[in-house]
Amino acid sequence: RYELKYMISPAQRQFFLDRVKGHMEIDQFGKTSIASLYYDTPNYQLIRTSVEKPLFKEKIRLRSYGMATDTSPVFLELKRKAYGIVYKRRVQTTIPLVKQFFDGNGDICAGGQINTEITYFRDFYGNLAPSCLIIYDRTAFYEPGGDLRLTIDNNPRYRTEDLDLRVSMDGISLLPEGWSILEIKVQEAMPLWLVSILEEGKIYKSSFSKYGEAYKMQIIEFKIKKNKNKRENKIKVFINL
Repeated sequence: RYELKYMISPAQRQFFLDRVKGHMEIDQFGKTSIASLYYDTPNYQLIRTSVEKPLFKEKIRLRSYGMATDTSPVFLELKRKAYGIVYKRRVQTTIPLVKQFFDGNGDICAGGQINTEITYFRDFYGNLAPSCLIIYDRTAFYEPGGDLRLTIDNNPRYRTEDLDLRVSMDGISLLPEGWSILEIKVQEAMPLWLVSILEEGKIYKSSFSKYGEAYKMQIIEFKIKKNKNKRENKIKVFINL
């Protein structure tokens, strides 16, 4: 399916919600807080490749709906994007089993194609470990009798410490206060009524990866700290002279 993303202001979000009434309905889960723990190599190979926007990219993440426990269901998901089309493979599991899996002890589930793909991914990259936790508050919508789905993610945030789905739902904001991410998920063409709403609301497609944005913010923070340390060292040298 195609997944189209839009960054929307508070005013655009309200406009959009008002206009889709009668076309879309909130799904059975309503508003849900989602946490996704991304795994990567020690040199961040997966996200470095992703932010370069290649024709093919892939990521692996562990997702929970709300805070997790050792026994609550979590979902290990392999996400691939090729030529604009998104493919996902995921399996339900638990945090202790996932830890064993990434330690190289066995499969993630009892055989099958999904197990084969996820295990191959782990073995191909090797040394995968938690690298970033992405959290947001999602409201999902569906089209009765159709395959169109919409999600609005409010307060997207991240952290690179306490990389555990069982700790908290806190993080550093990825967007200006009040802004959200609208995502449209469609199998084929977007319906004309939705195109009209987007045009009227001046809601334009953007390229936004939550993990990619968090990675960029961490690079900027690292450079600021590095420059600060350089300045402090120069001052110390000057004082010692």
